[in-house]
Amino acid sequence: MAFILFFAFSLLLQGALGELICEELPTDLCSFSIASSGKRCLLEKCASTDGTRELQCKTSEVVVDGMSAWIETEQCIHACGVDRNSIGISSDSLLDPQFTAQLCSQACYQNCPNIIDLYFNLASAEGKITHDFLH
Repeated sequence: MAFILFFAFSLLLQGALGELICEELPTDLCSFSIASSGKRCLLEKCASTDGTRELQCKTSEVVVDGMSAWIETEQCIHACGVDRNSIGISSDSLLDPQFTAQLCSQACYQNCPNIIDLYFNLASAEGKITHDFLH
């Protein structure tokens, strides 16, 4: 039931906006989303007008080939062991064998191409490709 509500909300949000723009996404849907432009959305800490720090969804310069207007499902967030509250984009979690095992699990690897693409490209760019990640 929660998935149906999430999916309906995603469609309504995209329809209301006409296109998916990172800066218009709520922060709890930002991480692991892709704008209509094909650029990844990322959560950042920004200074507010009162001097405190607040979270904002921003458009990164990272372009995703073949995907756009994508809000990651809660099933993939859970299956891959990622956190929607992740700030920025980092490959640091790939150093954790438990995280890598969950990322390479069948539930994640076979069903969550957005998350796999993100971490594969991060690992590749930083020379951290491992045999386990490729299978």
